[in-house]
Amino acid sequence: MFVDLQQEWAAGVAAKLVADGLARFDGITTRAQLVALGASLGRTVPHRDSAADGVTTLMHRGGLAARIGFEGFGNGPLPPHTDRSGTPDPPALLMVVCGRKGKGGECTAIDGQCVYADLILTNPEAAQSLSRPRTVLFGGASGYLSSIFEHTPDGRIRIRYRSDELAKFSPDIVRWLPALTDAVERRTIRFGLEPGQGYVLHNHRWLHGRTGFTGDRVMYRLSVNPHAQFAIPSGFEAPNSVGVKP
Repeated sequence: MFVDLQQEWAAGVAAKLVADGLARFDGITTRAQLVALGASLGRTVPHRDSAADGVTTLMHRGGLAARIGFEGFGNGPLPPHTDRSGTPDPPALLMVVCGRKGKGGECTAIDGQCVYADLILTNPEAAQSLSRPRTVLFGGASGYLSSIFEHTPDGRIRIRYRSDELAKFSPDIVRWLPALTDAVERRTIRFGLEPGQGYVLHNHRWLHGRTGFTGDRVMYRLSVNPHAQFAIPSGFEAPNSVGVKP
């Protein structure tokens, strides 16, 4: 019976991801349940900070958060970003579940498709410039050279972004970053999570972050590449009305 429920859950989440790139859920009472549900949706992708089961426990760990790339282990705000931007193929899906809530720490999420469409309308030159290949080095000297909006051969767009020291922007696009920041702020949604509640988002389409918090907030994170049977496309479709080329 539980296997059937897992499959039904995964099919429903996959349909929501195909449509919107983001799905929320609740009823996760154990870490093992999160892992099982993740496995029903796709293949777990290990993270630098994950345990053997693939789950990363995000909580305030004092001085660790002062290290570049470890800000998730602090209690300050996390700016909008996509996960694993410094790798050639970042995991497609990100699952986050609340284990224990603190005070504050709202989740933030931004649909990259809406951000891109916003720029097309308000600043098309910025949209085009931020799509140029090899304009951002993500992940440091040994990272990945790409663009914020990556146009794929099948006509879709994948977003890749972070704004900390692990992103080095070409001088040619720096002038357009304020326009991007404004569009991201206009499209940001915020929501809280109670223990057992969570969300899945498409990491090639959505940015995510959080507000600062106090207390013993604990979140569990799992990265997943979806099973082929769900046919969840990467990124989002380019607007039909404007053919912006990288």
